[in-house]
Amino acid sequence: MTEEAPGAPAHARLQALVHGSLLALIVGWVLHVGKGVFVPVVLAALVAFVIVGVTRQLGRIRGLGPALPLKLRYALSVLLTAGALALVAVIALANLDRVTARAPHYQATLLATIQKLAVRVGIEDEPTWGTLRQIFLEQVSLQALIGSSVAVAASIAGGVIVVLLYVAFLLLEQRAFAAKIDRVAGSPANAARVRQIFESVNARVGSYLALKTFLGFLQGVLSFGIMALYGLEFAAFWAMLMVLFNYVPYIGSFLAVALPVAMAIVQFGDLGTVLTLFAGLFVVQFVIGNFLDPYLLGNSLNLSPFVILVSLTVWSGVWGVAGAFLAVPVTAVLAIVFSEFAATRPIAVLLSRSGDLSGG
Repeated sequence: MTEEAPGAPAHARLQALVHGSLLALIVGWVLHVGKGVFVPVVLAALVAFVIVGVTRQLGRIRGLGPALPLKLRYALSVLLTAGALALVAVIALANLDRVTARAPHYQATLLATIQKLAVRVGIEDEPTWGTLRQIFLEQVSLQALIGSSVAVAASIAGGVIVVLLYVAFLLLEQRAFAAKIDRVAGSPANAARVRQIFESVNARVGSYLALKTFLGFLQGVLSFGIMALYGLEFAAFWAMLMVLFNYVPYIGSFLAVALPVAMAIVQFGDLGTVLTLFAGLFVVQFVIGNFLDPYLLGNSLNLSPFVILVSLTVWSGVWGVAGAFLAVPVTAVLAIVFSEFAATRPIAVLLSRSGDLSGG
């Protein structure tokens, strides 16, 4: 008995680890299979967090903030969020028609650029659009591509409507949430603990999303000015994508600059113009990403950079493109919840930046 006693806790921990791993795999599979249901719900919750975060930030404005009633701040936050979403929809629909109308011009410019490149690398026969089109059609079914694009656009439009409905009902039920917690928790101590978790999520994740939205909007406005100065077409659309890509860690920064530069290559076909445009967009991205972002956000979520990268891969695998946008806030919520319970606190420590759960 004396020899088995020391091994019992280790065996129990191993058993708990195996059970926890199996539970995580089952939950991950359920989330993947049911992503059509879960993604809109999580998106709605995060939009609600943004509204709550914007409300908190409005209250911190010196002089004006404390004087504004809470209901008025919530109304302003809802109007700002709804206006931003409406602007995204208007810009997307407006640029869809323009892309269709300008397609022949881009075709000619792209062909001229490819022909110049063929001459520089010493290819004897310059490619024509007929040969390029034949190669493209051999590799890609254009009809299937157009059909899938229309289906994706319709799916996104329907998803936005569902998310907005969820957000409206979440905000309407916010007042009754505290009473529900009191009845479900069973005791005042448990109710206080659950409230503390939700307050921590609201404060940290809500503020993070609100400030991240502000930084994305700032980058979009500055980049729009640069792109408009160069006459880049669909500048408003690229600026909108920059705001959205700001939520995606690491990869989003690259895509935010790469896509407008790719458009510049197709539109201008001039290396000097493309390089100077790239330099301007890169400077904006570098200053905001390396100076303003750390200054305003700091380490508000207390997540390890490696964990953020892994979460981007995991949630993208579970929920696709939507998972890339949701990876950081969802992982932050999990870390906050894990830190409140003794059994899962070691996981929260591993997810944290330095192991100190009080930081953030």
